[in-house]
Amino acid sequence: MIVMKAIQKSWRDLLIICLVSLGATALIWLPFFLRLTSFWKISLPAEGMATIMKNFDGLYYVVIAKSLYNPEIIKNLVPFNLPAIYYAAHFPLYPLLIKIGGLVVNHTWSMLSISVIASLLSAIVFYLFLKEFKLSKDPLWLTIIYLLFPARWLIVRSVGSPESLFMLFLLTSFYYFKKKNYLFAGGFGALAQLTKPPGILLFVAYAIYLFWQESKETWFTRLAQVFRLSRPTWLAQLTKKVYPLLLIPLASIGVCLYYLYIYGDFFAYFHSGDNIHLFWPPLQVFNAAAAWVGTYWLEEVIYVYLLGILGVIYLFKQKRYDLGIFAAIFYYTILFISHRDISRYSLPMLPFILIAFDKFLVRKEFKIAFAVILLPIYLYVINFIAGNTLAIADWAPFL
Repeated sequence: MIVMKAIQKSWRDLLIICLVSLGATALIWLPFFLRLTSFWKISLPAEGMATIMKNFDGLYYVVIAKSLYNPEIIKNLVPFNLPAIYYAAHFPLYPLLIKIGGLVVNHTWSMLSISVIASLLSAIVFYLFLKEFKLSKDPLWLTIIYLLFPARWLIVRSVGSPESLFMLFLLTSFYYFKKKNYLFAGGFGALAQLTKPPGILLFVAYAIYLFWQESKETWFTRLAQVFRLSRPTWLAQLTKKVYPLLLIPLASIGVCLYYLYIYGDFFAYFHSGDNIHLFWPPLQVFNAAAAWVGTYWLEEVIYVYLLGILGVIYLFKQKRYDLGIFAAIFYYTILFISHRDISRYSLPMLPFILIAFDKFLVRKEFKIAFAVILLPIYLYVINFIAGNTLAIADWAPFL
């Protein structure tokens, strides 16, 4: 009811958000839809929308949608030279929605439609989140930035990927968490967990924040209370109030139980090959010999790390501790990721980093600068999508 009232009061802003979200995707798709062979002297494949559809990792989720992870179906259906357990690294909610959408359109269009719709809904939730809790001086403008920047986010929400869906459930979960509706926060958090493995970090962030917030004593006193059986009352009361948040880890266990059924391996996710990109010591992304790095052209990773830690610091300085704790936990984990595509792995921090920098981002100077970089963003996106593709000789298994 509260959400509906907020939507009714903000319908003009929401209309602008819809136009920007769908318009940006349409502009990205346009050169491919028109089958242009080049744009701005950038060479483009003459395959039309097939180029969009075969961007990594979208078709892997189509494989899951058509097989539900069944090794025999994968073996007989799919032309990729990958072991069946490889797909355990890709969580099931996005492919399940693709399968449902496949009842109306073919699976590839279902894949793209879900990404586009989820990204639009995530922007609407982000706008309502900003407005409801007064997190921005200009919620509409910050939402427009969210839709168009960084370029890596604009890419993944325009091709087949689960990121849009994950961001939607992540933001919705946080929305209800801040309203202390722990049932909905846990429910949407569970949906985020069913979409991507990092969803469990939501539960970790909520647990740390609630543990810190509930008790007014020092950390030393709180720890003493935890281990003194004569005074467990406050912890028991807290658990009774927020137990629906346990839906998040339960969702993770549910995925593992399904993997046990289908693969005979409860820990199939961890045995899916080189899909788990966490390595010790941290910062192995700067090892050019690492399997998923393969280059020493990595200076932009420094800027991702810099903006990330600045955002975390500003969130704590602004006393937005719930947002800051999640951003800090997520930032900590990406330090251990050894993968060239750090910008993609960092995307769940994006809404919170934008909030942290709100005072700067709403200034006139930034708006002018942002207008200038829109064309470079667009050219980067077109160039990236044109090259980041799987080799597909036969489309029949994916339709």
